[in-house]
Amino acid sequence: MAENPFFAPSSLPYQLPPFEEIREEHYLPAFERGMAEHLAEVDAIANSAEEPTFDNTIAALERSGQILNRTATVFFSIAASDSTDGIMAIETEVSPKLTKHSDEVRLNRALWERVKRVASEDAEEAWLLEKYRDDFIRAGADLGEQEQARLRELNEELSKLSTEFSQNLLKASTEEAMVVKDAKELDGFDEAKIESIRKDDGTYVLPLLNFTNQPGLAQLTNRETRRRLYTLSVERARPNLEPAVRMATLRAERAALLGFPNHAAYTVADQTAKTVDAVEEMLGQLVGPAVRNAKKEAEALAEQAGFDIEPWDWSFYAEKVRAARYDFDADAMRPYFELNRVFRDGVFHAATELYGVTFTERPDLNGYHPDVTVFEVFNEDGSALGLFLLDPYARPTKRGGAWMNNLVDQSYLFGDKPVVMNNLNITKPAGGPTLLTYDEVNTAFHEFGHALHGLFSEARYPRVSGTNVPRDFVEYPSQVNEMWTTWPEILSNYAKHHETGEPMPAELVEKMKAAEKFNQGFMTVEYLAATLLDWAWHKLAAGEEVEDAEAFEAAALEAARIAFPLVRPRYRTNYFAHIFSGGYSAGYYSYIWSEVLDAESVEWFKENGGLKRENGDHFRKELLSRGGGMDPLTAFRNFRGRDPRIEPLLKRRGLD
Repeated sequence: MAENPFFAPSSLPYQLPPFEEIREEHYLPAFERGMAEHLAEVDAIANSAEEPTFDNTIAALERSGQILNRTATVFFSIAASDSTDGIMAIETEVSPKLTKHSDEVRLNRALWERVKRVASEDAEEAWLLEKYRDDFIRAGADLGEQEQARLRELNEELSKLSTEFSQNLLKASTEEAMVVKDAKELDGFDEAKIESIRKDDGTYVLPLLNFTNQPGLAQLTNRETRRRLYTLSVERARPNLEPAVRMATLRAERAALLGFPNHAAYTVADQTAKTVDAVEEMLGQLVGPAVRNAKKEAEALAEQAGFDIEPWDWSFYAEKVRAARYDFDADAMRPYFELNRVFRDGVFHAATELYGVTFTERPDLNGYHPDVTVFEVFNEDGSALGLFLLDPYARPTKRGGAWMNNLVDQSYLFGDKPVVMNNLNITKPAGGPTLLTYDEVNTAFHEFGHALHGLFSEARYPRVSGTNVPRDFVEYPSQVNEMWTTWPEILSNYAKHHETGEPMPAELVEKMKAAEKFNQGFMTVEYLAATLLDWAWHKLAAGEEVEDAEAFEAAALEAARIAFPLVRPRYRTNYFAHIFSGGYSAGYYSYIWSEVLDAESVEWFKENGGLKRENGDHFRKELLSRGGGMDPLTAFRNFRGRDPRIEPLLKRRGLD
């Protein structure tokens, strides 16, 4: 396997992975060699006769494991974006091996003893050293032999269950999709949408996106079709209930082993929230007002419908109320949101205006799929910044949702510039332009906020580069970037009719902004219900048994005072990928926690003149460039000039 492309750094610009050379048979040999070489490097560091220093211990660990890092980065990007049966088989085999490998490093006693002896007076090195020490302690480095043996078993089983959950859900999105034989049942969809889901056998298949309320519920006029779609959505992937319960109980046992009362306490200890009480205090301020708002909205929907609505009616009649109260039709915006223009004249243009960066398409560079476009990014002075890859379309081999990930981490240690990628799940039309909904446009700006966080990183070490920050801080920069979606100078530059080139009428924009104020209760309750469900699963104590996952879910929502039959959680247990396969366990609260910082930051931009280069430079310098190289809330204070307050968030969501 001398030709294995993972065995040496990529020769492509910015070390972009050579996707055209990578084949499925390369992964396992690269994983095996990568893990073996990494362990050899770790053992050499741990058993060195030299007195431990930052450079020969911590920096040496940062330099180790390059083959493994290259392989894992590409493999798990592909597993999320363009999976196959072969990729899933490799994932099933390699995930527990990687977990075992991680334990071999973090539970290496000689290495831990060496790390404890390192000291540094350099601020950035001292911060990274503290991160490493936390990593070892939280991984169980101080446990006895028997406890470490049990910890290894727990980690390995959790890894297998997470993979099982993820793969079940990926299959369910298509295998349990809604199949329609008569196009009349799809009334409300435009012809392009109907044609895009038509299959060769004459049926129409609507895949399930990864949240409870499917977008089609707002458009489909046939109530029975809406009921079928909603029911399929909330009942999908039921085999996932068993691994979800098992994962929650194993996490509780692991937390107890590590000295925490539950997994939630373990998770927040190294986040900006720090304590369970801090999270619950913030959530407690939101539940009551959110439920009251949602109940008022439900009354308005029932009045509009002329009957008591059901959950599958909510989105449809919310649009009717918007149309009646605000004379606003969301579908009227779609002709003005053409995909390429949204990115080039909207998302990219905002970044140019705010930060001076520019984007050049690189057709000579390829992604892993024909739908992927590669852009080179430059600073205002023409210096190279990195690469940005865009993968906009949904497909059966891609998991649901939208996300950003790094293919190459920026670091001064290696002299690497960042290569970052955004994945969206937009339905690809059978022909003609790709027209987006307003929500899809907002998601594009959101995910690009993550991309900027990665691109602007100025970290010395990969461990704290870019978006390698606490989970409850990582969503903050991306949420701030959403503000430019409707900023007048930006919106007028990209919101142009795809046929005529005419700008979106100003009155349509104003109607949209007014209509946005409606349905905030629904959106907040839907989110909080998922957050508090996550919290309930991860406040289980060690040994606490759950016999019926659905009964547990219902009881948890009642106990949290968030149960409202018309508004189910944004994610139910059986398809809650964030917490059972995506790294957000006991961390889904992070979106609303980050939104507190986001709302404060939007106020700052508005107070200081909005879309101005000096504002962008300040945000980039004090926050986006810092990565995880300093305390995140200190970075926020350096940017904002004060500690965050919750009042701007309450005002934004109509909860003040």
